[in-house]
Amino acid sequence: MKVAITNIGTIFSGSWRTPFISGDTIVTEGGTISAVGTASAAQVEACDIIIDAKGTTACPGLIDSQVHNTFGDYTPRQKTVGYLESYLHGGTTTAISASEVHVPGRPKDVDGVKALAVAAHKCFENYRPGGMRVHAGSIILEPGVSQKDLEEVHKQGVWLAKAGFGAVETPYDYVPMVQAARSVGMITTVHTGGASIPGSSAITGDHVLQMNPHVSFHINGGPVAIPDADFERIIVDSEIALQVCTAGNLRTMILLANLAKQHAAFDRFLIATDTPTGSGVMPLGMLYSIINLASLTDMPPEWFLGASTGNVADVYDLNCGYLKPRRDADILLLDAPLGGTQDTALAAMKHGDIPAITAVITDGMPRFVGRSRNTPPAIRSADVVKCTLPQDYSTPRH
Repeated sequence: MKVAITNIGTIFSGSWRTPFISGDTIVTEGGTISAVGTASAAQVEACDIIIDAKGTTACPGLIDSQVHNTFGDYTPRQKTVGYLESYLHGGTTTAISASEVHVPGRPKDVDGVKALAVAAHKCFENYRPGGMRVHAGSIILEPGVSQKDLEEVHKQGVWLAKAGFGAVETPYDYVPMVQAARSVGMITTVHTGGASIPGSSAITGDHVLQMNPHVSFHINGGPVAIPDADFERIIVDSEIALQVCTAGNLRTMILLANLAKQHAAFDRFLIATDTPTGSGVMPLGMLYSIINLASLTDMPPEWFLGASTGNVADVYDLNCGYLKPRRDADILLLDAPLGGTQDTALAAMKHGDIPAITAVITDGMPRFVGRSRNTPPAIRSADVVKCTLPQDYSTPRH
């Protein structure tokens, strides 16, 4: 399938450092982007689908790097079906497992945690809810998990390892397990902050620095934050990525954003949701964190879009997150909401308003064009002006 998006008003690249791309057109072929900015009339006409963006803003699909998936599009924590597909209508095109810790009856023995991670990884290799790509199967580091165990699951495709919910006597017991997971090539993450479920324990700055994972999960609190003094230590004394979450502490989220800017560490600043949890199901969670940070700091919204796209792709070594040739064709069209005071998506975000999502494309396939069911309508609504395929890309009105 070939898709062209024309008449784009603003193209956000995915990079907070070089945020904008000149031009008004994006062309995709198969599951990847083939042209960004400009394309010939012949390239556009050769496409199976042409979408008129009507002057809206194009950006990469958002990457939520802390989703508590289980199996299928269901969360037992909130007894909700179809939440991942609903998150896609909130702009999230890629979700990364924060470990399958909410699976009922979760196994805690070595064989069980290995089997759980492998099964989740392999299930979501073949399942894309609503078109979302889910990187599932994060092995939960429990006592007894050895480097050999990690090598075995890594050979079966599992590339994520999570510390923070194991039955350890002290969080320092995670140090050798995290380092073993790093040594076999896994991306390592750690629950940061106060205890979030019965049986877990608080993990503070000293613990995180000793473990030295790739990513400090919900460093602003999940939902309880670590002491303020620990933030600067982690930023200055390590290269650990600083993931802030919607389900955490808003005050410390803003504090962390300002510290990341102050210490030239914004490349390591990541936005996620940490849902579904006790905080609920939050389809617009990524967007709410972006607009809260953009409207309550002196930094522009494109920085926080970058913290939700390109920064995450860089830390996790993903092929999405940027609007560049040969990158995954995961694209959003955003606009200012109808009835607001601003006239572009970025201005609306800076103002504190939720932007309207008027199209989502994943893997080079339009999932809907016209209106998200979870956002307000747009001032300018994208439209399909050519389609050679028997498919309706609109969504039901409500």
